[in-house]
Amino acid sequence: MADHQFDKLFAGLRALAESAFPKHCRNCGRTFDTAEEFLRETRQIGQDRTGLKQGKDDDDVTIVEVYRNCPCGSTLMDFFSDRRDRSEAGLRRREKFGKLVEQLLSIGWSRDLARTELLKVLRGEKSEKIDHLKAMQRPRGR
Repeated sequence: MADHQFDKLFAGLRALAESAFPKHCRNCGRTFDTAEEFLRETRQIGQDRTGLKQGKDDDDVTIVEVYRNCPCGSTLMDFFSDRRDRSEAGLRRREKFGKLVEQLLSIGWSRDLARTELLKVLRGEKSEKIDHLKAMQRPRGR
């Protein structure tokens, strides 16, 4: 994959992950500008809890609620709906995600692998396969 394709892939991934930001704490006024900042600067709720909860919205669409604690102690919640999100922002996220999958398919990844690894990144998890692509992109000798 050429360098410009890597740049395009990671720019798209960053845009997809950050499309739900900034987030604001209503208790202390703190702002989390990016998904990375949100996950880094908030804490998991409790030792044995993931902070994830599946539910349904008013239109019976499956959503995942994400709960994290702000440094001030306030619990913050965000939700992510499944691919059936028909809002303008949801359609943009779906389109970006599809383009990223296609880019990974173009370098030989299977559709399942591409989706799984992209979803890991969106959840704030580590993707060794995407990290490997990033490492391949870096100029040698640095």
